[in-house]
Amino acid sequence: MNVSVWRGNADGGAFETFTVPSRKSQTVLDVVSWIQQSADPTLTYRYACRVGMCGSCAMMVNGEPRWTCRTHVSRVLDGDRLEIAPLRNLPVIKDLAADMDPFFDKWVKAGGAHRPSRSRDEPIQQVSPDERGRVEANKAIECINCSVCYAACDTVAANADYLGPAALQRAWTLYNDVKVEDRNAVLDAVSGTGGCMNCHTQGSCTRFCPNELDPLSAIAGLKRAVAGSFLKRRT
Repeated sequence: MNVSVWRGNADGGAFETFTVPSRKSQTVLDVVSWIQQSADPTLTYRYACRVGMCGSCAMMVNGEPRWTCRTHVSRVLDGDRLEIAPLRNLPVIKDLAADMDPFFDKWVKAGGAHRPSRSRDEPIQQVSPDERGRVEANKAIECINCSVCYAACDTVAANADYLGPAALQRAWTLYNDVKVEDRNAVLDAVSGTGGCMNCHTQGSCTRFCPNELDPLSAIAGLKRAVAGSFLKRRT
């Protein structure tokens, strides 16, 4: 097969095409690894677990963000061609390795750190698994910050200040966690410039999430909570 791989850095680059042997049950990560091991050892990319657990191998495959370790070539091959590029909406370090710092900076800005309502000297707060907020929070705990939703988001592409689906989904999780000290602080963090109200509700985040999470619904929940908080403060 003919595989076009983006080569370059933050200053620019171009696609380079390699002829790669086709094999049974081959993943896109297998293809990238073959190129690095057999054709060009200078190719830079990122991976770790290879089994769909860490998300570090996420790349653009034929224009769509995917975990390359879990994407079989047979599912995405366009004739005999395959195009692989670094994740969209992030700076490029080199070749297929994107700089994740802006993604995590926004995660922190959205209040991603847990601020507990009790100190370590107090008894651990008991929370029923059936409690309404706990049920809602549980929906997103499988997010591993792979940034696929961030790369899929057109709002991020058009608005550099937008916090992005993963950061806002994390904020919604914390907002519903009864152990969080100040839930209004969570809303304050996501209601300003680049906050949840910037979401255009296109749904690419939910469509492409490899863990089948639903950031779009989480963002909708934040919008309702922010609007409700604003109205309460006005009265």
